[in-house]
Amino acid sequence: MKTRSLLDDNRQMHRAILIELGARLQVLQAETNLPYERLLRLYKEVAGRSPSKGQLPFSTDWFMTWQPNIHASLFYNIYQYLIKATEIDDIDAMVKAYKLYLEEVRMTAVEPLLSVTRAWRLVRFVDAGLIGTTRCVRCGGSFITHAYELDKSYVCGLCQPPARAGKGRRRGSIH
Repeated sequence: MKTRSLLDDNRQMHRAILIELGARLQVLQAETNLPYERLLRLYKEVAGRSPSKGQLPFSTDWFMTWQPNIHASLFYNIYQYLIKATEIDDIDAMVKAYKLYLEEVRMTAVEPLLSVTRAWRLVRFVDAGLIGTTRCVRCGGSFITHAYELDKSYVCGLCQPPARAGKGRRRGSIH
């Protein structure tokens, strides 16, 4: 019988910081090996409410629309940098990248469009090969696109925004 390590328990509890960032319970279940009942109690204690019910978002299309694509690409580029430049676990890199994304977006007075659950899902989609990144031929930035984007002349939404871009006062809009 394997005894539980206090250090491992501490790491698992530390990962539950995702609750403070707004992660759904399904994310916590996937990223920790804590029992469901313990996660549920922890969620209620940290968030002060019961967790949201329902399925996680499962559409890759959300990441392809103009503004969400810019936010998702910013987050994913930060995440990729952390994975390459540091020796931390994927989930820890995801948490750090999400916090950096929030700081960056808030400095530009734009409301964040990407939730921590969507950021987690984005990383999972890329790992599964459902979506990937493509370089913009104008600015050289790396942007989230459908997997195996065939267009060799890809132009991002920053270099070539849609015709009505920025006309509304929607959340997360770039002015």
